Amino acid sequence: MMEKQDLVDIARTRMPFGKYAGRMLIDLPEEYLLWFAKQGFPSGRLGQLMAMTLEIKIEGLEGLIKPLKR
Repeated sequence: MMEKQDLVDIARTRMPFGKYAGRMLIDLPEEYLLWFAKQGFPSGRLGQLMAMTLEIKIEGLEGLIKPLKR
């Protein structure tokens, strides 16, 4: 279950590494998140947020997150 803080973190956390380093998690391409889903998300909070971001994208709910961006 997602909490309000999870949604804010998804909107405001930057990808720290890789091809899309510097992009907010909500702005990562769905295909990139699907690749991580197959390979394994990073451990810890980042991986949790990436998995939640994928769920949000699959359900087409990005519109709920984008207003939370700074």
